[in-house]
Amino acid sequence: MAGPSFEIRVARRDELPQAVASIVAAFITDPLARFAWPSAQRHLEAMPRAAREFAGGSFDHGAAYVSEDFCGVALWLPPGVHPDGAALESVFRDTAKPEHLDDLLATFEKMEQSHPDEPHWYLPMIGVEPNAQGRGLGGALMRHAVKRCDREGVLAYLESSHPRNISLYERHGFEVMGRIQVGAAPTVTPMLRRPR
Repeated sequence: MAGPSFEIRVARRDELPQAVASIVAAFITDPLARFAWPSAQRHLEAMPRAAREFAGGSFDHGAAYVSEDFCGVALWLPPGVHPDGAALESVFRDTAKPEHLDDLLATFEKMEQSHPDEPHWYLPMIGVEPNAQGRGLGGALMRHAVKRCDREGVLAYLESSHPRNISLYERHGFEVMGRIQVGAAPTVTPMLRRPR
């Protein structure tokens, strides 16, 4: 039985603010984001900057996928393209809860070290706004992107920062590679998908 149909397309560079706003809304209950910014106000202020540094490069490579209504967004980075780690660290140093900073930075360092050595598509961020969750939009975003990985014969890699999303990723062929857990920071789960 097929799920609902969603039109997924590549976002233009000038649509970055709309896409980032959806990511911010989608991550309002994300354990790692809320570890960095426990207050809603800090989350709403800092998360847009973090999202741009972590995944904004997807707009430069035709790999920012959105639903027509922008309720769902998946920001992918192609092989050889990486988040701006120095800029992201600067955002965390400027905005994160000071008591959580060391564990947060160490978590992101371990995330970077967990990437496969082979060329791979990387999914730094995927999110569906809370009012649109549970309808299959996250699955539609994943299907759209993994088709490209399969067509190119390239690995796909992500880290799940929310345990409830692991089953979604597994349904799309991702396998758990291990766990990242540093100090008081929430557990992050690196996952890898081989092309089909």
